[in-house]
Amino acid sequence: MDLSTVLGMGGGILLILIAILSKGPISTFWDTSSFLIVFGGTCAAFMLSYPLDRIKNLMRVLRKAFFEERYDVGRTIEQICELAYVSRRDGLLAMERLVDGLDNLYLKKGVLLLVDGNDPSMTERIMQLEIENMTDRHSEGEGMLKTLGKYSPAFGMIGTLIGLILMLKNLDDVSTLGPTMGVALITTFYGSFLANMVFLPLAGKLKFKSDREAGFKYLILEGIMAIQAGESPLMIEEKLKTYVEENMRDKKDRESAETAQVDMNEA
Repeated sequence: MDLSTVLGMGGGILLILIAILSKGPISTFWDTSSFLIVFGGTCAAFMLSYPLDRIKNLMRVLRKAFFEERYDVGRTIEQICELAYVSRRDGLLAMERLVDGLDNLYLKKGVLLLVDGNDPSMTERIMQLEIENMTDRHSEGEGMLKTLGKYSPAFGMIGTLIGLILMLKNLDDVSTLGPTMGVALITTFYGSFLANMVFLPLAGKLKFKSDREAGFKYLILEGIMAIQAGESPLMIEEKLKTYVEENMRDKKDRESAETAQVDMNEA
């Protein structure tokens, strides 16, 4: 579970509820017709914008915003360097015996493409296509959420206009002006709340996670192509470290140095 998503959304909703309750009953901010206009109108416009099969895929993509995916970059670099060492010593085919011990499916695919003896440009193109298709799927989900974030304030405004029309038609009855105006503004509140507390933040989280996953796969792609080019394990390690944040890179170097020092002391 991604705590930042849960805490951010849950905390935001909770704070807004506390602010509302501190000024009056929650029922003041509830109106069934306003909710139907905003939520129903947004859903209807969304279904008009996308085919049903793509809407179904949104739920699958949306899971990424609520569940944490951890990438052990240090471990992956170590495995790539180990593969490079075996490849230089025993040849590309010798890497096949290490495939079952690899943690990442994308890395396994890259190694199998190398073992099969494919042309370097073909191997790179196949792996590049997988990254591109992944980012396209994620971008589609992100775009859907942005569409929802665009429609909900618009239908909030439609609800407000409906309320104002009703208010203007009953100007002769002063007692209805306040309640009617309140209902009109509630729809604007619903639309803005859904857009800025739900749809747009989730779109931003999907964008962040998509970029993160793509960066991790580009690291693997760089390592696979370096192995196929016959580069040394040390050179590959230094190249792949450029994908790691500098503070994390320094931490990994310190851990490696400490491990080496322990080995020397034991010897």
